[in-house]
Amino acid sequence: MRDPLSSTIKTIQPSGIRKFFDIVSEMKDAISLGVGEPDFDTPWHIRDEGIYSLEKGRTFYTSNAGLKELKIEIAKYLDRRYGMTYDYNKEIMVTVGGSEAIDIALRAMLDAGDEVIIPQPSYVSYVPCTVLAGGTPVIVELKEENDFRLTAEELEAVITPKTKILIMPFPNNPTGAIMEKADLEAIVQVVKEHDLFVISDEIYSELTYVDKHVSIASFPGMKERTVLINGFSKAYAMTGWRLGYACAPETILKQMLKIHQFAIMCAPTTSQYAAVEAMKNGDEDVAQMREEYNGRRRYVLHRFKEMGLKCFEPFGAFYAFPSIKEFGMNSDEFATKLLNSKKIAVVPGTAFGECGEGFLRISYAYSLDDLKEALGRIEEFVTELRAGMDNK
Repeated sequence: MRDPLSSTIKTIQPSGIRKFFDIVSEMKDAISLGVGEPDFDTPWHIRDEGIYSLEKGRTFYTSNAGLKELKIEIAKYLDRRYGMTYDYNKEIMVTVGGSEAIDIALRAMLDAGDEVIIPQPSYVSYVPCTVLAGGTPVIVELKEENDFRLTAEELEAVITPKTKILIMPFPNNPTGAIMEKADLEAIVQVVKEHDLFVISDEIYSELTYVDKHVSIASFPGMKERTVLINGFSKAYAMTGWRLGYACAPETILKQMLKIHQFAIMCAPTTSQYAAVEAMKNGDEDVAQMREEYNGRRRYVLHRFKEMGLKCFEPFGAFYAFPSIKEFGMNSDEFATKLLNSKKIAVVPGTAFGECGEGFLRISYAYSLDDLKEALGRIEEFVTELRAGMDNK
């Protein structure tokens, strides 16, 4: 029988994030700091609106692009929070999480051989989605000495005549790095000079701990070049509701919508009604959760400092990215030994690109009690490793 599988799909590796999560789920007394999921319940008033929509029998398809009411509230939110103006009817669509938006944006914009610049370490979907869309990933290695920010010089160095799209993954998963206004100004100049388009993944925009998040789409002349992607999973603790959105020029959004129509039809109706409530009345919930994350962030960094584990200060998302280069083992080996020895699951930095070697992603989207226990075990582990190195 001939091979039923696509040659392209066979080249794509499964997500490196889930490996340790699957192991720890079967391990008694283990603590996972590996999954990027808020430990908060979705705020009750948002859940209540979803329940009410079911009670009212709102269980039918919505329009392909999403509920009109939700798109209007998304437009209001973007104006209120970031001073950006979008036409809800022509420039906004609702998707099944931010991940679908990434996929269909790439498929709508790429021809075979078009190059997509992807800064790494970064979220695991960008490379496989680029490959599946027929594009060619071009990796820019973000550097610790630059606080894992993308510089104009790094971007300029990899642009070729085939370059079409730059992915901007900030605030960043896994590093927690952010791009401030001055950083973005330099990038905007390069993007315009080379006539590029941008896919800006801003799913962690509300989880920024210095000043306020700045979107690259807010710069003059950039809205026309940018697909802005966001969603409800991280800021509103709505991961399981599977709801995101994309904002883009009408010419791009029309084509994204065609793919969405044939592959998805529409995002979950119940989730969309709940999201209307989140957009209208969720700002205070977001602020409270952000403050809690910020306290955990400071605690995690303090504990790393106490145990002598080098870690640059992340100002976004809910991740820390400590270096384990001093121990002379690769990230996967370190994470495996930590799990087996101390029953603590973290994600090897290499899950987010080869340049993540020598680092770990540690999520602080967990209770302070879990963080205290987990970091205590990590301190025991690194102390034992150092003692073993001294005795050699």
